[in-house]
Amino acid sequence: MNDYELVLRGLSDMLAPFADQLEIVQLDARTRVTADVDVALYDTFAQPEPDDEDVSRLVSNPRIRTVAVFTWKMDRELIDAAVRRGATGYFAKSLSGAELAAGLVQVAAGARVIGEPRRRVPSGPGVDWPGRGHGISDRQSEILALITQGKRNTEIAELTHLSPNTIKTHIRTLYSKIGVVTRVEAALWGTENGFRPDHRSIDR
Repeated sequence: MNDYELVLRGLSDMLAPFADQLEIVQLDARTRVTADVDVALYDTFAQPEPDDEDVSRLVSNPRIRTVAVFTWKMDRELIDAAVRRGATGYFAKSLSGAELAAGLVQVAAGARVIGEPRRRVPSGPGVDWPGRGHGISDRQSEILALITQGKRNTEIAELTHLSPNTIKTHIRTLYSKIGVVTRVEAALWGTENGFRPDHRSIDR
């Protein structure tokens, strides 16, 4: 469950080698779920909130047997909140395709698989995010997605658990990397480069 085609296709490709264990169902943003799903893998990109009601909505969907969260945010507060809302899996995006596939199979079999909190988001050849090809870091990608959604700096600070001054520093660096000078230009750049989500893709 993700609003960005770039992320959906990347995840599908990452799990393709495990087609003998997993059947990947990519939902159309304009189509409701019409078949039963063993595990809904919910990507929290740019929306890491402890009170994320989307997890509860997915858990309550009769077509979905269980829910796993897929995120960069391996914070204890967020993990505990997702588990309280009914998630039985919580996976870091730093996992390899084999590790994620194995975890999803376990969750589908009824196990609870919860990753350990981490202090730093890893980077490297096996980790990807929207905008990386333009030199944008994972954190800046997250901030740009929120800017494109019309969030103010104070809201971005709350959602990312960063200070307002840190947000301003990331935004200055981000603007330099994508060649813009205003927030409107940054939002337009984000829209043109796949950062505008289609919220219809989460079936409510």
